[in-house]
Amino acid sequence: MTSHLFSDEHICTHQGDEYERFHGAVVPPIYQNSLFVFKDFDQLTEAMKDEQNSYLYTRGTNPTVEIVEKKIAALEKGEKCKLFSSGMAAISSAILTFLKAGDHVLSISNIYGPTTKFLTYLEKFGISHTNTLNTELDNIELLIQPNTKVIYLESPTTMNFKLVDLKAVSIIAKQRGIKTIIDNTWATPIFQNPITYGIDIIIHSVSKYLGGHSDLVGGALITSKETMDHLFYHEYQLLGGVMPPYEAWLLMRGLRTLPIRMKAHQESGLRIASFLENHPSVKKVNYPGLKSSPDYELGKQQLTGYSGLMSFELANNSFGSVRNVINRLKQFQIGVSWGGFESLVISPNYGYNSEQLLNSGMDPGLIRISVGLENVDELIEDLHAALQAT
Repeated sequence: MTSHLFSDEHICTHQGDEYERFHGAVVPPIYQNSLFVFKDFDQLTEAMKDEQNSYLYTRGTNPTVEIVEKKIAALEKGEKCKLFSSGMAAISSAILTFLKAGDHVLSISNIYGPTTKFLTYLEKFGISHTNTLNTELDNIELLIQPNTKVIYLESPTTMNFKLVDLKAVSIIAKQRGIKTIIDNTWATPIFQNPITYGIDIIIHSVSKYLGGHSDLVGGALITSKETMDHLFYHEYQLLGGVMPPYEAWLLMRGLRTLPIRMKAHQESGLRIASFLENHPSVKKVNYPGLKSSPDYELGKQQLTGYSGLMSFELANNSFGSVRNVINRLKQFQIGVSWGGFESLVISPNYGYNSEQLLNSGMDPGLIRISVGLENVDELIEDLHAALQAT
């Protein structure tokens, strides 16, 4: 693993920038080129031997992209990182690198919807999938099959924000030769490093907190050198979901402020979660940073902080109440995604999917909010006014 010689702040602001290499430029340039040329044919043939560590074609390695990959690998305390054109490109590549026809995947609790769709899509290739909403370790062990090759999880989980015991799951998996993959987007490397608990592959949607400005779409995958040596020449290059240099440069800019932004998201998130918890119109707040959370003690063990994404459940959980609260919000914009500077709101209740909500273990009155970087007192006032609609 990468030795953790520097603070997160140093990694984000300086590591890999190589000022002398780039003529003293405090911000490294964008290498907006598709290919690299060579002085002679011998140099090209040498580069072809090790394309992962050579500048040959931007679908493989690019200097701008490489700088950001080094930063994210160091933040996650991993050996290697590759950037992808979307979070789903990273997710699908990570899952496929360990699977073949006849294998089985176990996913734990609520995960990102398109990830579940992808796992279902793999059935056409003879790869089966089981999902369990129960995060208890005994239940997880019972669902492992002889052909289970991957355990896929998020912690906290999507929408309900339950925690999964990462160390315990990794031990169970390693005893059986199973690979573990986690989507760590909620916590970011600032608040959680799953590799230190034995997880094999870490995934991020960098469109969220790592980018932080809602102006790029991308994904990241962090793992060991051994796994990346295989993945680079197969799922990464052959599927072609690589991040362009300009998006990598935007991501580099976002990383500069990641540690300080996450502190701000946490501070505002905790205040808003406490406000919601004490509001008479709210039945429950799903946020592991609250002492009332059933996962609070586990969170203290594996999280060093809390982001600004949470959900709450209305006491009056009708679709009409959900719609009225969302429509009355002024500071929280209605939209998908999260993790940017702006506050967002959405609900999985669309008024026509009650069976899907039931199967997912979600309350019909659930509303998800992403707390942005606006004035927190104004956000609380906005929520207070909107909740009067119930």
